[in-house]
Amino acid sequence: MPSQTILVLATRNQGKTTEIRGLLRDYPVEIRNLDDFGPIPPIEEDGQTFEENAYKKASLTARYLGLPALADDSGLVVDALGGAPGIFSARYAGADATDAERCRKLLQELSAHKDRNAHFACVISVAVPTGPALTYEASCHGTIAEAPVGSNGFGYDPVFFYPDLGRTFAQLSMEEKGRISHRGKALRELRDEFDKVSAWIERHLPPVEAVGCRGGENDR
Repeated sequence: MPSQTILVLATRNQGKTTEIRGLLRDYPVEIRNLDDFGPIPPIEEDGQTFEENAYKKASLTARYLGLPALADDSGLVVDALGGAPGIFSARYAGADATDAERCRKLLQELSAHKDRNAHFACVISVAVPTGPALTYEASCHGTIAEAPVGSNGFGYDPVFFYPDLGRTFAQLSMEEKGRISHRGKALRELRDEFDKVSAWIERHLPPVEAVGCRGGENDR
């Protein structure tokens, strides 16, 4: 992908933006997010699956801005809660809740359950303004801790315990988390095909039309 190619992240979440920029820092693509642009119409995440939400965010962002866009829809899936919070992870404790409030609600809901198995799921959609999109997905399995631990990351990271490392996601460095997280795995799939993705974007972007300058008779 040419060095000046812009890929817009369809988010204003600074934690997510920092994470994705870190994971793609060695690749020739300029990463921006919605804060780098003027207002665009809000996008309602009303899909029934992570894939539907990711595609809607990526495709509408690409259409509004006229640039390739990347969106991910990810969330925490807890077995004992029937898959909740799932696609509602960001709004689990209310639209304006903080990460700490979401973690607190999750722990309250799980207080009567012995089964604390859970996994993070992620679907990434890369879309162009004309509509087509590429999809990547991955998951990461762990358990829900009894209490929040750690100060790194964002979202449910303080309560998501990863047994293989014996720590929560919030106790991991960005590099450690990127190697094993749901989003890191999905992005690595994207990176492994970066040449193909680049060619696909180039092929699907609308051609740039040359605009001629025609003067009137008095200019001749």
